[in-house]
Amino acid sequence: MEELELLCFEIIANVGNARSLYIEAIRAAKTGDFEKAELLIKEGEESFELGHKAHANLIVKEANGEPIKVGVLLLHAEDQLMSAEGFKIIANEFIDLYKKLEDK
Repeated sequence: MEELELLCFEIIANVGNARSLYIEAIRAAKTGDFEKAELLIKEGEESFELGHKAHANLIVKEANGEPIKVGVLLLHAEDQLMSAEGFKIIANEFIDLYKKLEDK
């Protein structure tokens, strides 16, 4: 497998895991387990960061003059990266909402 493919799979695996953790965090907050929700968000952020670093490596390579072959796999990896980032924002909003609802 080529280096580009490996980096794409690294992005997909890590940010996919992060997205799943963000969804689990929402579910934990829904049941009132805010401590678990915060831990899941933190764990998701760590996983997301690994995927983001792999993506940054691609950007550095291209900035250094190495052409990056854009194919469906890279597009999918970037789509998953953006999706996970959006889920993090939504998860934090839901957690805040569930906290407010519990306070009332």
